[in-house]
Amino acid sequence: MTSRQRAYLKGLAMNIDPVINVGKSSLTPEVTGAIDEAFNKRELIKIGVLKNCLDDPHAIAEAIAERTHSQVICVIGKKIVLYKPDKKNPKIILP
Repeated sequence: MTSRQRAYLKGLAMNIDPVINVGKSSLTPEVTGAIDEAFNKRELIKIGVLKNCLDDPHAIAEAIAERTHSQVICVIGKKIVLYKPDKKNPKIILP
């Protein structure tokens, strides 16, 4: 993915709210499953990491991306933006 495509997706993500929040128990199989289900409905999702989660948001983002086969677009503070294109019917066309 090029930096131009990443910047485009980052701009799209500015207007969306976090779909899932990662809490005190950090990254559980249930949270990973919920994120995978969210990718069935949308290609670009935002995840919030709550203050009581002691893990690093960058490490959480990399683990989620590996488990869901998605790409980390950006991690800003405690917000993570992930992208996974729909193989059959892509809704977001990258420049």
